[in-house]
Amino acid sequence: MSSSETNNEKNQTEDFSKDASDTESARDIRSPGVSENGKLVRQLKNRHVAMISIGGVIGTGLFLGSAIGLRNAGPVGLLLGYTIIGTMCYSIMISLGEMVSYLPIAGGHIKLAERFVNPALSFAMGWNYWYNWTINLPGELTASAVLIGFWDRDVNPAVWVTVTIVVTIAINMLGAGAYGEAEFIFASIKVITIIGLIILGIVLDLGGGPNHDRIGFRYWKNPGPFAQFNDIPGPKGRFLAWWSIMPLAALSFIGTETVAIAAGETKNPRRNLPKAIKRVYMRILLFYIGGTAIIGLLVPHTDERLSLGDGTSLSSPFVIAIQNAGISVLPSIINACLLTSAWSAACSDLYISSRALYGLSLTGNAPRIFSRTSKGGLPYISVGFCALFATIAYAGVRAGAGRVFGWFISLAGIAGLTTWFGISVTYLRFYSGMKAQGYDRNSLPYASKLQPFAAWYAMIACLLIIFLNGWSVFLKGGWSVETFVTSYIPLVLFVFLYFGAKLYYRQPSVKAEEMDFETNVDEIEADIRDEPPPKNKIMAFWQWLM
Repeated sequence: MSSSETNNEKNQTEDFSKDASDTESARDIRSPGVSENGKLVRQLKNRHVAMISIGGVIGTGLFLGSAIGLRNAGPVGLLLGYTIIGTMCYSIMISLGEMVSYLPIAGGHIKLAERFVNPALSFAMGWNYWYNWTINLPGELTASAVLIGFWDRDVNPAVWVTVTIVVTIAINMLGAGAYGEAEFIFASIKVITIIGLIILGIVLDLGGGPNHDRIGFRYWKNPGPFAQFNDIPGPKGRFLAWWSIMPLAALSFIGTETVAIAAGETKNPRRNLPKAIKRVYMRILLFYIGGTAIIGLLVPHTDERLSLGDGTSLSSPFVIAIQNAGISVLPSIINACLLTSAWSAACSDLYISSRALYGLSLTGNAPRIFSRTSKGGLPYISVGFCALFATIAYAGVRAGAGRVFGWFISLAGIAGLTTWFGISVTYLRFYSGMKAQGYDRNSLPYASKLQPFAAWYAMIACLLIIFLNGWSVFLKGGWSVETFVTSYIPLVLFVFLYFGAKLYYRQPSVKAEEMDFETNVDEIEADIRDEPPPKNKIMAFWQWLM
């Protein structure tokens, strides 16, 4: 190591010791061949990454989308759907966590697909991922109009869409540090809201509400644990009802992989990313499994208010349960929390889509102009370009916010599952390369004993849901152009992108023996910092939590 590098590291260590990671000097992360104008700066602190991974992408898919799931599948069908998708999510995250903890590079899994599979998969995954979050953005903006309609139906929803767009763009234009702070606040509100709703739901179920109605498992008995799809009787109708909500359940989980895209802007990544990955089970068990279990206890799946057609958050199962209990004040408070959730998810959508486009530019799969950054490390051209697609949300003004939200659920859910499939394939190649070159996976910053079986399980499960998600249109009398298009556009797009890129690049898949596990490792290891020991029990708890 040169003397200048030693001095730089010494100075950074001294800065770190002054005020832990919050005052750590920002370090640039570059990909080989990227100009000085194409750099990202590590600005996301450990608490930012922790909260982004736990609650950063909890949006209206859980709060409002669960109404559709409960209505279509029933309480047990809803719980089973979220549980199975939860196991898939966990499998994806331990696969992704192993790769990005070792190689936390700009572009995340998009860049890793090029490195361990082939440029065609990187091209297809990158554009699919960009498309996924670009489409998801207007979905959250539309949902904000749905939520505000709870208080005011007189004002044109386009006004509220415009306000949310302005807030979302402003936060993202202030850079990754500002986004991290905003998400820390937003995610904290969401986490507190979810925990509060689960506790309140238990109290109401046990008869602790103003009406003292002890619900128990009443709605599991009548109208029953499962809905019947299209009134098809027997086990067949119940199975189809459960299967129909799988893409919806997937939408609620998709976005957990955000930590991979944020890896290139994360401080001390070898420490912070493994901690974030290990907390995924908390989000799955507490927020989704716990939340859907409580929802199924509180509201019968036949309740007519579960329809999104009225364009307000009165369709949220939590709000319905609170109203049924005779609590008049809480619905407005809950609605305000849900509104911050929609804003938070919209900010995350723009952040992810812009960094995906930036990653595509780094790999040469998008115009180089999108890798241009400001002095502070903001890919402002990517952010500005992706923000243009937020205007799709205005379609909700004409078509009905609830209807448009349903379209976005289908589009974003399947596109996200396609990304998960690509991550699984990339990990299996990564695993093969490690094995072929004699690397000890136990020496990695993060490794799971469930591999490679977890990756195989996630890949096969994703394929099944992707291919069969639009099955309902093939039933007698069930044809719907709308449903068919929204169900299969992401799949067709991915296949077209992959084989088109395969013909263009004409490069074979990277052989396991030739995979590159060394590039970028030196600069990544130079960013490793030991955390200063906590000075008291409060700081020790905070360090454990974050």
